[in-house]
Amino acid sequence: MYEVGWIGQDNAVTNTSVLQADDLVIRKKARASRSMLKIYIRESTSQNSPWIIHANLAKKYGIPTEPPKDLLNGQGLPKLRRGLENGTTDDVRKKLKKGEPIDDLLLRPTADDPSLSKRRPLSTDFRVPVDSVGDLLMVWDFCMTYGRILCLSPFSLSDLENAICHKESNLVLLVELHAALFHLLIKDGGGYFMFLQNKRRKLKVTLVTWAEYLCDFLEMTSKEEFSSSLSTVRRGHYGLVHTAVKLKILRELVDEAITTSAVRQNIDEKIDQQQAIAASKRELARNKKEEHKLAMEGVTEKEMSQTDAAENVNGNVNGQVVEKEGKEKKNIYANKMGEGKRHLGTEMEKQSVQSNSLGKDRYYNRYWFFRHEGRLFVESADSKEWGYYSTKEELDALIGSLNVKGIRERALKRQLDKFYNTISNALEKRTKDVTQKMLLQEAALRRSSRVQAQPRDNPSMLFLKYVNKWKEN
Repeated sequence: MYEVGWIGQDNAVTNTSVLQADDLVIRKKARASRSMLKIYIRESTSQNSPWIIHANLAKKYGIPTEPPKDLLNGQGLPKLRRGLENGTTDDVRKKLKKGEPIDDLLLRPTADDPSLSKRRPLSTDFRVPVDSVGDLLMVWDFCMTYGRILCLSPFSLSDLENAICHKESNLVLLVELHAALFHLLIKDGGGYFMFLQNKRRKLKVTLVTWAEYLCDFLEMTSKEEFSSSLSTVRRGHYGLVHTAVKLKILRELVDEAITTSAVRQNIDEKIDQQQAIAASKRELARNKKEEHKLAMEGVTEKEMSQTDAAENVNGNVNGQVVEKEGKEKKNIYANKMGEGKRHLGTEMEKQSVQSNSLGKDRYYNRYWFFRHEGRLFVESADSKEWGYYSTKEELDALIGSLNVKGIRERALKRQLDKFYNTISNALEKRTKDVTQKMLLQEAALRRSSRVQAQPRDNPSMLFLKYVNKWKEN
């Protein structure tokens, strides 16, 4: 119980009251701004549209992780959902404007439908479990995007996949990857740093001590799914940990790394640079438009003067000359505009903060393309199945199979058309590299029949030769 004095206008106590302690505490919740909500959603979900909550949060709060049936059935739009529930899908379809895209799963064959090509089957020859491919891609893409901050030189997706599946416990590639993430967390001075301080660890991760730092991290997370692996790593047998668990541990490390101040600052810098590049693109377009306008005005004036002269002498020849000059001006303008756009587009890609999906097909399968990997990946709606396309012919068949009358496939086709040259060139480059690697493997096999070749000389074992060229001394 508390005695409270009430003060009047002259700051004199006019009255007193006896109140309970709970009555004195006013719990007023702070207003949630849009930016705060965005940050909260971004940190709590693994993907958007629809939002997928992180597995640990879903388990903690009892949130179901299976997508609702109505979502998988394509009933995402309110108008269409009401029509389906009331059994009036035809009425809903009639109300839509002619030619307006509708939900893909509501499309019905019509006489004027264009002929669509047959989609090629997906390749699924991953070495890691198929439901762990998403973790593999996420970890690899983070390392490629923020390699300079991590002081970790690039490596291929295949090298990471082969290293993760290898049974050796001290592979250089994996040791360097873990050490880079540990050093980033230590420099940030957050929870992991404090955990190590309490254990009085030396803040230097080496080939000999890296497993100890990994055990410390697993202890700090206190997750049941890592409990059995902790004892295995502690005994010095990291290579015997299940591949899926290795990737989950790396995903957990990446989730922690994303929250560090160094990564956040780099993201802010890249966003600022993207905005500057976007402004440059707008300025370039404006300047080129003015140049084109002035150039065309000059050609027009010359055309008029020469047309007057052409009325007296050899008009046809002069007219052809003027027309040719006009076309040359247009070609020069188009070339300049194209070069400027390509340069700024390349710069924009370099400042990419994260890889975004190209879109979804009618069944909500999501399509991913990564700048450093010559494959087009396909993720199922529930993220449990993955596949990929690796040839230009498969890409062309995919584009030809998309029905632009549907909302999702129209948007997906637009993105595939936009980045067609980039994707097709990457696919062709990878095809050549794979062919070259197969020839080298055949040569190695022939040589091994005569001379005992070292396993590391095999092109498929190049991940064993990885050297971190960006490592800090």
